[in-house]
Amino acid sequence: MRRGGSLARRVLLSRVPHRRDGSNGTLLRTRGAMGLLPRQAATRIAHAAPPVAAPPAEGSTGPRPVPLLPGDRTPARRVKFALVNACTLASLALGLGAIFLAMNGEPRVAAALLVACVAFDGLDGALARRLGVASPFGAQMDSLADMCSFGLATPVVVYASLAGDVPPAAAAVACALVVGCAAIRLARFNVSPRDGRFFSGVPTTMAAAVLAVAVLIGLPVPGIAMVGGVALLAFAMVSSFPYAKLARLAALPPWLWLVPLAGAFVDARLTFALIVVGYLGSGPLLWWRHRDGRRDVYAG
Repeated sequence: MRRGGSLARRVLLSRVPHRRDGSNGTLLRTRGAMGLLPRQAATRIAHAAPPVAAPPAEGSTGPRPVPLLPGDRTPARRVKFALVNACTLASLALGLGAIFLAMNGEPRVAAALLVACVAFDGLDGALARRLGVASPFGAQMDSLADMCSFGLATPVVVYASLAGDVPPAAAAVACALVVGCAAIRLARFNVSPRDGRFFSGVPTTMAAAVLAVAVLIGLPVPGIAMVGGVALLAFAMVSSFPYAKLARLAALPPWLWLVPLAGAFVDARLTFALIVVGYLGSGPLLWWRHRDGRRDVYAG
């Protein structure tokens, strides 16, 4: 018994060898007092997930949510901020109403709601700058509302207006182009530097206004020509041609505005079509003019 006890003591007090894991340098105990540790268990211990850090306690310095309204959050500024976003939501609701009306076979009434969407879209930006409550949140809200009202509602209204005049597949392809190009145009606008003089491509709001007015007044053009015009307008949104902003157009001499006004009394549809064609053609002309100017600089 004494001899057996000495042997048991030697086993229990024997030195336990360690093996260094090659992946992360962790020392693994491969032999215990009661025998060998299984190889799978040793590997599982070596690759065990690190402990998850507890969330920062209340009052500690950590990431904080960005306020929707930067600056002083006084009651007056909050009311102004709510008013601006109410205009954005009104544009969104009108776009949804336009979809419902187009589905019920009333594309012209739906087009009138789209024109109201354009008005509210311009109003929210003007109010935000005027009231001093412009914010990144408002800019993102405006882009999302534009995508819903002008990128989705407008093609639905156009598709409903073309029903029965053109093959459904042709109308669907043209309207799908408007949806895709509007999404690309809005995403590119959000990440591109701003130019105070020109737009890069036709703005989504202006393209939607052109299509809505065309449906509202009923342009006397063949259906297939209307499909081609819709596709052309979609590609113009994602083009790199420079188009003048409305502020620059408003600064034109007053006598130039007499021509379209006089034409509207003679034939409003033809005048509208000529204005749209002229504006779409101004982009490539401005691009060619700037291109020629760069050639002169390089030649000199």
